[in-house]
Amino acid sequence: MVEPSGVLGVAMVALGMVLTPGPNMIYLVSRSITQGRRAGVISLGGVAVGFLVYLVATNLGLSVVFLAVPELYVAVKLAGAAYLAYLAWNALRPGGVSVFAPEELPHDSSRKLFTMGLMTNLLNPKIAIMYLSLIPQFISLEAGNVLLQGFLLGSVQIAVALTVNLGIVLAAGAIAAFLARRPSWLRVQRYLMGTALGLLAVSVATDTSAPARA
Repeated sequence: MVEPSGVLGVAMVALGMVLTPGPNMIYLVSRSITQGRRAGVISLGGVAVGFLVYLVATNLGLSVVFLAVPELYVAVKLAGAAYLAYLAWNALRPGGVSVFAPEELPHDSSRKLFTMGLMTNLLNPKIAIMYLSLIPQFISLEAGNVLLQGFLLGSVQIAVALTVNLGIVLAAGAIAAFLARRPSWLRVQRYLMGTALGLLAVSVATDTSAPARA
């Protein structure tokens, strides 16, 4: 039985992570704006499968690999931090473009949209850290079946993330149009996003915690 405090804790962590701009949000918004809501929803399907891959892999022992080879865990974190720093620089550099700024992109097939959504999520350092370090902290050994708890808590994270991301996909076009009429707001959004990504990159790079046991 999963404790209510664990469910609430995971839900709050998931909400905070999904509202922080990152690779998933950038990809979903860009596709929704340039190719329409349908493309955004298809891309979100790939993101959803990526969540499921992390959920299954983590609960079936991926964290054990990182515990056995801590250098690999550090390498993954530093690679993720570097990628976040790159995204932050792209947002903050002179001439940078907001994620909500309309941009000419080639129209991709449904298969490619789905695959890119999947790969974007699988390579998303925020998701790796969440499943390997954060969610296991809400598992209670006294509450019984640890494997079942891991799957249930991971399902809570997926439900929260997909709900918020679906809202972003459906609203991306309207938000982009609203910001396009207010260039100063578009710049503010870009700076806020870049700053958030930069802070997250520093947080990931300086985090000295080890992967928790699921």
